[in-house]
Formats: sequence, C-alpha cells, structure tokens
Amino acid sequence: MDSTATDRFGTGRFEASRNRLASLAYRLLGSAADAEDAVQDAFLHWQTADRQRIKVPEAWLTKVVTNLCLDRLRSAQARRERTVGAWLPEPLLDGDPMLGPADTFEQRESVSLAVLTLMERLSPLERAVYLLREAFSYSHAEIAEILDLTESASQQHLHRARRRITAARRRGSGEVDPASARRIVEEFLAAASSGHTDRLVALLTDDATAISDSAAGLTETLLQYDTPQGIAAVARAGFKPTPAKRRLAGGTPAIHYALVNGAPAILFVLGDQVVGAVTFDITNGKIATVRGIGAPTRLARLTEAWRQHEPDTPLINQW
Repeated sequence: MDSTATDRFGTGRFEASRNRLASLAYRLLGSAADAEDAVQDAFLHWQTADRQRIKVPEAWLTKVVTNLCLDRLRSAQARRERTVGAWLPEPLLDGDPMLGPADTFEQRESVSLAVLTLMERLSPLERAVYLLREAFSYSHAEIAEILDLTESASQQHLHRARRRITAARRRGSGEVDPASARRIVEEFLAAASSGHTDRLVALLTDDATAISDSAAGLTETLLQYDTPQGIAAVARAGFKPTPAKRRLAGGTPAIHYALVNGAPAILFVLGDQVVGAVTFDITNGKIATVRGIGAPTRLARLTEAWRQHEPDTPLINQW
C-alpha cells in the first residue's frame, strides 16, 4: 500500500468516528466551538501517531479526545470563563449530530442544557466518568483505561456524580409530552407579548428560575431571576418589541418554535440568522427554568443548523 492510500485509510478511520468524538467533546465542554477544536486537535494527534501500534482506533481516539477536554476543563482560563454566574452551555438545534447518541433517556438527558449546567458542579474526572458511562455505555474497565484510573476509582467517581446530579435535579423532571410542551411555551409567549403578568406567574413553578446573557450577550455576567414574579416582570418587558430592540437585532425578527437540546424553545430569526433563543425546562406541566441566549458566539452553530432547517410557520411573523 503506497503512502497516499495509507493516509487516505487513516483519515477515513478518523472521519468515521468524528461525529461520536464531537458529541463526547460537546458533552464534556458544553461548547460546540470548543468541541470542534478538541476534535481537530485529536486529528492532529492521529496524523502523527504510529497507527500500526494502535489496536483499537476508536478506543484510542476516545481516550485522546477525553483527555484533551479534561485539559481544557482544568485550565486556568476555563475556570475563569466558567465561574458561577458567567457561563451558559451553547445551545444546539435538534438534529445536530453533536447531540447524538440519543437512543436512551440517559443519553438524551446528558445533552440537555439542564444537565450540562448541573455538570459544572462536578469535578472534571467525575464529569468524564459520568458521561462515558451514562451517555456512551463504556464499562468501568474501559473507563479506567481511558482515564488511567482503577475500576474502583471509576465506580466511586460515578457514584459521586450521580448523587450530585440527582440531588440538584428538579423533582418531576423528565421527558415531556411534545404537544403539551409546545402548548405551554405558546401560552408563555402569548402572555408575555400581551403583558398578562398573572398568567405568566401561573405558568411558572413556585421555585422557577431564569438566566440570561442579556440582549445580544452584551454583559459578561449573566442576569439571574429567582421568583415567578420577577421572571414574569422581566419576560413582559423583554418580549415587548421596541425600536431600540429592533435596532439591536438589526431589524424585525420572526419568532419560531423549535427544539433545542431536546427542550422546547423559541427562536428570534432575522432572515436566516438566529439572533436570540429562549429555552424552557418544563416540570409537572409548568415552566421551571427559562434561559435567554443572545450572544452571537453562542448562537453560531445553531444558526448554521437553522439555515438547513425547514421551519414551521412562525408563531409571530414580525416581532
């Protein structure tokens, strides 16, 4: 086999694993852009490796990507960027290959914005063990090999991770009937647009929270609200269109319903550009968490996916 054929074979083996590696990196980092960088770094490692000595390429690549992501999570810069109150996961439109695998509830839950946020409470090793086990079904023996741990240490990390996520997860959270979720979000949008504060409060759980990176992500610190009345007031003000908001958006966007990371969402779309996203976690028929995302860097990949997407009729044609 000549060098050209060998290189083509090696590149092909890597490309066959790219989507799986990207979905692992995204779950670990919570950022599609950082996940793409980690996968590209892994490709450079793959190109320079002695592939004849690699017995199981998929396992080798998983180990490389996982450890590249752990290095990023442990870096001083990442710790500053991901401090509490200054970080949100990057949202992805349903259908994005980075959201796979999605065959089981555990796999779908592991990529939800709620769980990606909760995983910030875990140490990097706990996060890696939890995802390798829950989302990718690796055995503890395989995880021990990937992370250079003992099997018992892997089991302990998983136990701690499960306990912390379970303790922080809202009661009653789980998969929601799609039709019910859409109805609740449409009611929220109608109430916010019309200024019906009482109806907004009624749609929220008693311990509802809201978090936003502000209009267009103009502030470094996230805005947070922890009472139904406060959330309703902010939603009523935020969903009221004004000339200043339209100037900031660059025009008059349409509002579409969508699924983002498996959860109901509304997207503000101007032409083919997503200029804002609001996602909802629904618990027992009410909204438990509202996330507003406007930073262009957090919406870049979602916009790319939207451009290939056939949207439904907008909920609001001109906001």
